[in-house]
Amino acid sequence: MARTAAETRERVLEVSHELFYWQGIKNVGVDKIASAAGIAPTTLYRLFASKDDLITAYVVRAGDFYKQWFDTTVADDGRPAHDRILALFDAQTDQIKPERCRGCPFLMALAEIPDKNHPAHQAAAATKDWVRTRLTELSAGTGSADPDETADQLTLALEGAYASVQALGANGPARRARQLAALILRAAETER
Repeated sequence: MARTAAETRERVLEVSHELFYWQGIKNVGVDKIASAAGIAPTTLYRLFASKDDLITAYVVRAGDFYKQWFDTTVADDGRPAHDRILALFDAQTDQIKPERCRGCPFLMALAEIPDKNHPAHQAAAATKDWVRTRLTELSAGTGSADPDETADQLTLALEGAYASVQALGANGPARRARQLAALILRAAETER
């Protein structure tokens, strides 16, 4: 059965995610993605004008999924903001298991595409900014005297886990991220 253009596009993005994430953006060519997706390169180029467009779509899609995961994890379901923040770190601990995680796709995209004017770089940086903004909102909900400072510290703990997991594994410093978040929140609460 033939796929629609939208289904083919989604298939290409699924394949791109697997290949870009696990093998690196610069290491994976369009021909490899087209082959893995079971389409001709010309079909891929009808869906994405260039590899840069495909990379940007990959980063945007990954950002959308990450934001959904984040918001679902910290949903305001009656739990105090403090508990919702710690739930984020609990979920991250599960997320960074070696079979699931090579590191943060946004940090990897930023490293592989250092040009700040590239749309994929901008999309990755925007996702990081969004996370910090959400952590500021959650920190304000804890009654922190300085939600921006608390969010900065929580962002460092969250990002530190993603940054260290590839080199030092999930049982390295990353396993301490929740403990660090709890200390940050406790310190912010005593400053009120």
